[in-house]
Amino acid sequence: MNRTARIVLSLASAASLFAAPSLAQNRDTPYWASIDTTELNMRVGPGRDYKIEWVYEREDLPLKVLRVQEGWRFVRDPDGEEGWVSAALIRDKRPGALVIGEGLVPMRESPADNAALRWNLEPGVTGLLGECEAGWCEFSVNGRSGYVVQDRLWGAGEP
Repeated sequence: MNRTARIVLSLASAASLFAAPSLAQNRDTPYWASIDTTELNMRVGPGRDYKIEWVYEREDLPLKVLRVQEGWRFVRDPDGEEGWVSAALIRDKRPGALVIGEGLVPMRESPADNAALRWNLEPGVTGLLGECEAGWCEFSVNGRSGYVVQDRLWGAGEP
């Protein structure tokens, strides 16, 4: 490879590194994300100088991202609270989900009402969401996995 080709290749590689964050800024909203840290501040505005409204201490808690602004995301939590969080502290790949509704929800061995029961989950339990199909979602809680009915998971389905 000649010197010119190496320079062009190097410049193209560098440009792709800088393009990735700008592409994230153009993502369609709303979309699901989840907390990727043990402590996350929700602020009243998009910046560290804004007042902290809430402090979340639940890794994997799902959030609905409503707006995107340079390194910040305007989100809604499962209780309907809205505010700004740092984009660096949430993830949108393999997001979390939250068990909702009244009473226990069964986690099944396969995606069917008559499948073997693995565990019963209480409302408020968070875990990692897998694929969802035909009203069932793969769900993992502390390394234990199975299938849960999709309508009992906040963070599954269309945001």
